[in-house]
Amino acid sequence: MSAFSYKRVGEADVVYLRHLRQVFAAAFLDDTTWNSRPPSEAYLGNVLRDKNCIALVAVGEDDVVVGGLVAYVLPKIDQERSEIYLYDLAVASEYRRQGIATQLIETLKEIGRGVGAYVIFVQADNVDEEALALYTKLSASKETDITHFDIAID
Repeated sequence: MSAFSYKRVGEADVVYLRHLRQVFAAAFLDDTTWNSRPPSEAYLGNVLRDKNCIALVAVGEDDVVVGGLVAYVLPKIDQERSEIYLYDLAVASEYRRQGIATQLIETLKEIGRGVGAYVIFVQADNVDEEALALYTKLSASKETDITHFDIAID
C-alpha cells in the first residue's frame, strides 16, 4: 500500500493548495511566477469552488504535500462530452520515482469518468524529459510534435 494519500482539494482546503504552489515553484524553477504575487485566500477559494477546476494533492507523513496537479474540465460542443486539460503537475524532487505522478493521473482519470470526460490532454516542453517519459508511458497516442502558443491578452 502506498505511503501517500491522494485528495481532491476543495474550498475548505486552501492550505493544501498553498503548499502545492510551493511544490510547483520549486519543480518548475520559477519562484517569481509562483511567489511574487500570491493569490488571496478568497481568490483561491473561488477557484476551488469552480466545478471545472480539479486540484489534487499527494500527501505524505505529517500531512505534507509532496506533489499534485491542477486540471480543468472543458465541455465540448462536438458531442455531449468533456475533455480534461492537465495544466500543472509536479512532485517534490525527493519524492520522485515512487509512482506519485502516475497515481495522481489515475485519480484524475477516475474523476474524469465521473464528469463524462473521454480524454485527458496535456502538453510538455520538448526539453522536459521526465514529463515526456511519463506522458508517453500513459498515452495511447505518441504525438509529441506539438507547437504551443501563448496569445497575450493586453
